[in-house]
Amino acid sequence: MAPTIASLALVAGLAAAPQQARAETLADALASAYEHSGLLEQNRALLRAADEGVAQALSQLRPIVSWGSELTHTFSNSKTAASNFVAVSNSGTSASLSLSAQLVVYDGGQSQLGVEIAKESVLSTRQALLSLEQQVLLRAANAYLEVRRASEFLALRQNNVRLITQELRAARDRFEVGEVTRTDVALAEARLAAARSGLAAAQGQLAQANLEYIAAVGHKPGRLSPAGGLPRLPGTADAALAVALRQHPDMLQAQKEATVADLRVMLADAALSPTLSLTGRVGHTENFGSRANNFGGSIGLSANQTIYAGGRLSSLQRQAMNNRDAARSNLHVVSHTIRQNVGIAISALQVQRASAQASDQQVRAAQLAFRGTREEATLGARTTLDVLNAEQELLDARANLISAQVDEIAAGYTLLSAMGELTAQKLNLKVRIYDPAGYYNMIKDAPAGLSEQGKSLDRVLRRIGKD
Repeated sequence: MAPTIASLALVAGLAAAPQQARAETLADALASAYEHSGLLEQNRALLRAADEGVAQALSQLRPIVSWGSELTHTFSNSKTAASNFVAVSNSGTSASLSLSAQLVVYDGGQSQLGVEIAKESVLSTRQALLSLEQQVLLRAANAYLEVRRASEFLALRQNNVRLITQELRAARDRFEVGEVTRTDVALAEARLAAARSGLAAAQGQLAQANLEYIAAVGHKPGRLSPAGGLPRLPGTADAALAVALRQHPDMLQAQKEATVADLRVMLADAALSPTLSLTGRVGHTENFGSRANNFGGSIGLSANQTIYAGGRLSSLQRQAMNNRDAARSNLHVVSHTIRQNVGIAISALQVQRASAQASDQQVRAAQLAFRGTREEATLGARTTLDVLNAEQELLDARANLISAQVDEIAAGYTLLSAMGELTAQKLNLKVRIYDPAGYYNMIKDAPAGLSEQGKSLDRVLRRIGKD
């Protein structure tokens, strides 16, 4: 069964209104990563840039209107036979103003294909942004879980040092009364040194995990609450794969890229068609110092077509067809990659679930063994080495359980990512979801800069730049 939004919200640990001393949940970490990721901001800007490609392509279907002006001053000083070789000076100043417009009436569909290509490219870029969002959230989830793992490992190591310190003290007391030998004391001292070394390593691992948390989430980790359980996930690879192939952003992006490649083949074919353009011009020239002036205009229809371009157009056709074949092949590559990722994630989740169950049983057994060994040691039936070994087995069992539990949750989120479900919207995170169509809807009609829509866009971009 596919995970629901409610179950995803539950696993993320969404709580009520935040409190001052409330522990940070996994949902809080994911929300912070979503809101403060520079990588997401970068690619949102790239998406907006791709949106502008639609406006630019649409402008090719509209007339191009331009104006021009010229101010000219002429002067001459000449001697000719007509003036009996007497110097004659002439000067004058004129100004002209013209307005022209040009509209492509027919180009074999190239302009319209350009609009379709730009639109499909926008849809592809949106899917790329979703794919990146999944990567950002998965990294944040893993960073959160690694801090939890490192913190619990550190607590284990600290407790281990305390226990072995107690065992060493007991061994020394028993050595004083002759119950054990110097060897038992030396064994306890060696184990204490090893425990302190493990403690230092655990402290280093926690420091590294904190640094990754800062990079992934955007702030230092405070007090983190347990990650909670996992949502209801598909029980089989086939069920998960069906969801992934239908909605994974990588698959949808590959499909859009294949569509763009098909359109580019059509565009290369259309480039062989003739182009028909309508041109109009009106102008006025005023001569200063005289009443002479000129006002006129023209309108014309022109057609042109490339007959021979050195083989360039044919090469562009072949190139477009090869790119189309590559895009279609990429669909198979992406499909196989998704199948593999889903299969690996399902397998890892099943392994970690089984490992967590086995580790839980191991911890319970190791606890009984340790308690019994320590009690038997007080009666002289066990040696110090037996107690130290039992304590080490208990430590290893607890560490294995912590790792298995963390890895199980991590595998669950990896499966969500492999299925295309690890997004802020589907996780129901308490954030303002970025609307990829918001900017597009403002520019899809290619508003001019002086229009009200154009001025509104300028204000939006200035506000984004300040955020």
